[in-house]
Amino acid sequence: MAIKKQFSKTKPLCKVTFSVIAKGSKNAAVAGDFNNWNPIAGELTKLKNGTFKGIFDIPTNEIYEFRYLVDGIYLNEPEADSQKWSEFAGAENSVLTL
Repeated sequence: MAIKKQFSKTKPLCKVTFSVIAKGSKNAAVAGDFNNWNPIAGELTKLKNGTFKGIFDIPTNEIYEFRYLVDGIYLNEPEADSQKWSEFAGAENSVLTL
C-alpha cells in the first residue's frame, strides 16, 4: 500500500494517489472524510500487476480519516500520516494530513 501527494502550486488542492496491492481481489476503493465515506466515489482501478490505484484531487489544509475497502474488508494504510481511533467504526482509521 502507498500514498503519494502532489500539491498544486496554484490551487488549494492536492493530487493524492492511493495504491493497494491486492492480488486476487475483485475490487478495491478508498473511503473517507474527503468523499463522505462513499466507496463508489473512491473506486480504485485494477492494474495488471494486481495493484489497485486511484488519483483524487483533495482540498488542502485539512486532516482526513480514511480506510481502504478491499472485497468488502476494511484495511488501513500503513504509510498514512497517522492512525486515529474511531468510536463509530470501533477500529482505527488511517489519517491523511494535507
